[in-house]
Amino acid sequence: MADTGVQARRSAVYLLDQILGDEPRLMSELLAAGALDKLPPDDRARAQRLAQDTVRGLERADRLLQKHLQKAPPLTVRNVLRVGTVELCQGGAAHGVVNAMVNLVSQHRTLSHLKGLTNAVLRKIAAQGPEAWDALRAPRLPKWLRGPLAEAWGTDAMAAMEQAHFAGAPLDLTAKGDAAALAKAVGGTLLPTGSVRVTDAGQVSTMPGFAEGDWWVQDAAAAIPVRVLAPKEGETVLDLCAAPGGKTMQLAAAGAVVTAVDQSHPRMQRVKENLARVGLKAKTLTKDARAVQGTFDAILLDAPCSATGTIRRHPDLPYAKDGSEFGDLIELQSELIDHAWSLLKPGGRLVFCTCSLLPDEGEVQVDEALERHGDMTVDTAALELPGVEADWHTEEGGLRLRPDFWADQGGMDGFYIACLRKD
Repeated sequence: MADTGVQARRSAVYLLDQILGDEPRLMSELLAAGALDKLPPDDRARAQRLAQDTVRGLERADRLLQKHLQKAPPLTVRNVLRVGTVELCQGGAAHGVVNAMVNLVSQHRTLSHLKGLTNAVLRKIAAQGPEAWDALRAPRLPKWLRGPLAEAWGTDAMAAMEQAHFAGAPLDLTAKGDAAALAKAVGGTLLPTGSVRVTDAGQVSTMPGFAEGDWWVQDAAAAIPVRVLAPKEGETVLDLCAAPGGKTMQLAAAGAVVTAVDQSHPRMQRVKENLARVGLKAKTLTKDARAVQGTFDAILLDAPCSATGTIRRHPDLPYAKDGSEFGDLIELQSELIDHAWSLLKPGGRLVFCTCSLLPDEGEVQVDEALERHGDMTVDTAALELPGVEADWHTEEGGLRLRPDFWADQGGMDGFYIACLRKD
């Protein structure tokens, strides 16, 4: 019987070539550009999963492969070997995996002469790899990111976060209505903060309640900023940098009069589609957040950031980026805080958050904003919510969430959240 995963494997290798190449690209960018659009849905999902699993286990795969390679082969062959190694070490059938990867190389226009090497190396991995794989440490982040994070949080926390990254992420849902009823319907667990967690979820669009718009996918950490903002029915709320719309839907579900802003047309289209699916309404504006005018009772600013808190879900990020653009992002965050502050009514509140693990994009931003604005105070009482633990609170009055928190329950994205009140 022919192996049905040829296209998925070839596409996984293509994704890795782009992520790990001379001009690295994020997987999210590749998918948005249609890299897998020609594949059937099952192959598309498999290709994406193979590529993610391989990037997640890259250090382990390379350690096993280096024993059998005298010199590094061309990138595409190296990525074929990496995908094959990860598949074999995660329980893939040796005969099928080795044959499929050898065929991929043999069909390549300029690399077919390396099919013998591919065959020999993967046969050795099939024999010795699975046992050796489990003995290796959790893969470490690249040094450019590991250094600053270890300095910020300590080496023990860094190791715990790397364990969380390697474990990957379960599926978290936010209920439009009753979270406990949703947990029962989808066979999930109700988390202390009100999100519903599902393991081994399968195809999201076939889950109970998806078509009816009863819920949306949103990491448990990402759902907390709106709970901190605590929107009230009829309040005018501005959601800046709103895509993909999870927080917009939370705000609308609470009865707020929501204006959602994002400068990306494709991303704002996704916000509109998500709102339509769940039957919620918000005014949508496609523009730079710094160009928004008006006054609002409350503002949510989920600022553009390094996204270093989302590596459990996006393991390619540390390889496709090098930190060179983070300085510009930090400057933009300051500009956005200042502009948002100018739109807030006296007595109003601004929740600033980023899905970052870097203090410069969280704690430091709030410290500096407090120095710039004499009418700004931190509302620590807003953070006293069900499920929010005492050791998440930070000195300047925000919340610091990390991937290793709730480790026994599947972790959470890294986030920083603060609630700022205008006098």
